[in-house]
Amino acid sequence: MSAAHSISGLNLAQQEAVNYMHGPCLVLAGAGSGKTRVITHKIARLIQTGMPAERIAAITFTNKAASEMRERAKSLIGRAAGEVLICTFHALGVRLMRQDGAVLGLKPQFSILDADDVLGILKECGATTDAATARQWQWTISLWKNMGLNAEAALAQAKDENERHIAVLMTRYEERLTAYQSVDFDDLIGLPLKLLRDFPEVREKWQKQLGHVLVDEYQDTNATQYEVLKYLVGERGRFTAVGDDDQSIYGWRGATLDNLKKLPLDFPKLKVVKLEQNYRSTSAILRAANNVIGPNPKLFPKTLFSELGEGEPVRVVDADHEEHEAERAVARILGLRANSQHKEWRDFAILYRANHMAKPFEKALRRAQVPYKVSGGQSFFDRAEIKDLCAWFRLWVNNDDDPAFLRAITSPKRGIGHQTLQTLGEFASRYKLSLFAALFSHSLPSVLNARAVGSLHEFGRFLNDQEYRARHTHGAEEARAFLTDWLKDIAYEQHLHEGEDNDKAAAARWTNVLEFCDWMAGRCGGQIDDAAGVSTSNATKSLLEVAQTISLLSTLSEREKDQDVLTLSTLHASKGLEWPHVMLVGVNEGLLPFKLDEAPAREDGDGAESPAAESARASTQQRLEEERRLMYVGITRARTTLAVSWTRRRKKGREMVPGKPSRFIEEMALDKTTTKEDPREKLRALRAEFAQKAQAAAASAAKL
Repeated sequence: MSAAHSISGLNLAQQEAVNYMHGPCLVLAGAGSGKTRVITHKIARLIQTGMPAERIAAITFTNKAASEMRERAKSLIGRAAGEVLICTFHALGVRLMRQDGAVLGLKPQFSILDADDVLGILKECGATTDAATARQWQWTISLWKNMGLNAEAALAQAKDENERHIAVLMTRYEERLTAYQSVDFDDLIGLPLKLLRDFPEVREKWQKQLGHVLVDEYQDTNATQYEVLKYLVGERGRFTAVGDDDQSIYGWRGATLDNLKKLPLDFPKLKVVKLEQNYRSTSAILRAANNVIGPNPKLFPKTLFSELGEGEPVRVVDADHEEHEAERAVARILGLRANSQHKEWRDFAILYRANHMAKPFEKALRRAQVPYKVSGGQSFFDRAEIKDLCAWFRLWVNNDDDPAFLRAITSPKRGIGHQTLQTLGEFASRYKLSLFAALFSHSLPSVLNARAVGSLHEFGRFLNDQEYRARHTHGAEEARAFLTDWLKDIAYEQHLHEGEDNDKAAAARWTNVLEFCDWMAGRCGGQIDDAAGVSTSNATKSLLEVAQTISLLSTLSEREKDQDVLTLSTLHASKGLEWPHVMLVGVNEGLLPFKLDEAPAREDGDGAESPAAESARASTQQRLEEERRLMYVGITRARTTLAVSWTRRRKKGREMVPGKPSRFIEEMALDKTTTKEDPREKLRALRAEFAQKAQAAAASAAKL
């Protein structure tokens, strides 16, 4: 690979970011400025200059982003892309713990619990059946973990009795995880940090193993992830962080802009490269985006520009109420589709602040017979009842699947309490066995009483019997009959009714169960499942053979990306995506920005603002800045046209209340005469700046 090939098609700023490899580098990549291209080209450049591909790590935040980066790297560098570690922060954490978690007392086959598993454990720890309360505990514990706090530290800094109670629960919760040889999602960052921080030999191993680390969407890192990065790169600081402070919209889940502020302090030799040329949007759209984000304080000021032309003006649409707003949005989309080169529904998106705002738009789209999807909605295969059944199927296929074991033995409950499971977990850990293998150990009666052992053996025998029957069940009719009997045997319908507050909700979940079992039976009959993209041929299969393909189920909901449908999406879920035509709706005060507490500040006796009021004011200001960044993200999703709508009235309960346009509409400054920056002048200035830098670098090299 030649140097010319590795940087072909890159602008001057992108080339500078790609060619700087010998120290810490921060690439401030504005929306649509080609950040993924910079990362993949930098991987190619590192390999070209002699770094083995296996010593390069590129860290992303989603599996989808990692998959896209892997494909783009493959098209650039071929098979070498398969040797580069391209993964999410959490997948990297799993890798660290699988290899070195023994020093923390973890076996390599530790279990990773999902959110439902965690919720169940917290309910048991707190002796409650109230899911809302348990979720609040779960959310608080997750935030603490993302801040790097364990139960002891959380208790020490608890602000009130509620936080002290949750910190005590967190202690019990952590004890359960240890006993079950399990971790939760947040532990996939927190425990690797503990490994790297507290065990020098592990830290040195990984610092030697990774020659250069690239981090995508750096502005979304939380405090713990930043510490992990610091320990991975060490003092040499060979990393490239790519991000945009103007797109930091995940403060509610722990992401902090402090990580951008810390970089120049922790790495004084940090090189900062700004990518300001946008390849996505027209100048009219970018001008609105630049104006909106302008009032926010800047860590590293930048202004996006485009060579794609002025384009259509950004439109502001007012509506009488939500239904009227939805009708106007659909009418606009139908008109654009009729008069535009973009004839496919996938070219259109309606974006809003919160999920509950989608309903009137769904109704209007159905009336107009417009196909659509709701992005970010729950996949059918993510529903708790489907995951319960899949846990049993996974156990039939692999008895050593501990997370599946824990879910199956407790869903439905079988009279086996958490104390019995804790003892079983400790026993399995001591003898390095899976939970299922430990269940049949001759030594188990030494730690559990006869009744508990009997209950465990009964579950084990039942599972073995079901596995045998599934192996010898062929064809759709046999499978349907077997699954019907099995659901009766485990009393799953009764379990659903006991777990729900009303029969209607339980019945809806039971319908999902029947639909899923019918789908499984159909595959046993050799039916072709177009949705899954999997042909099972005409030959019948055993239920166990179908269960072996269970890992494919999670991909079914992703097939929607190939459909020609309009997208309805929250602003948070839209980040990283783009469409030719975007409608940004519900842009009202109280919605975007979301409700802000702007009550008058209390004063102390001397007239000064009280510390509590000052803190509240600062918190409100931070929230406003994040809401402004959210508006900026929404604007920059649009490529060709953008319309922003608000309503003069909105429903609040059963009443209609007055609405007013968001302050962000005025901040876009659409009706003001402004000097339009000529992108050619911007490019000339950048070329002159880079030429000056090149001359300075050449002069410095000549002196050496």
